[in-house]
Amino acid sequence: MTVIVANDTPPAIRGLLKRWFVEPRSNVFVGSVNARTREKTLAYIRRNAPGLGLLVLATEKSSQGFSIECFGDTPRRPVRLSGLLLLAEAWSAEEADDGNADPC
Repeated sequence: MTVIVANDTPPAIRGLLKRWFVEPRSNVFVGSVNARTREKTLAYIRRNAPGLGLLVLATEKSSQGFSIECFGDTPRRPVRLSGLLLLAEAWSAEEADDGNADPC
């Protein structure tokens, strides 16, 4: 399972994502694609819409069962805290420098 949350998706990118994903809400795409298709799709998006902010949650064989990646400017950032990946909603330079939260 893959979930992609995008910021202001251009129509061409939205059409591409709708080939493999369902869009339950605006700019939120959910689908079950293999890792290769997911990586190729994300590479295409990053190459053709470089300013687009993406938050990608994907199934992974780990203790949590998923991974979190972000590309571009997104309001939330993945952080590793005590070995767990979490999403930080408010991110400041001081939090990144205190050593407790390690940005991914």
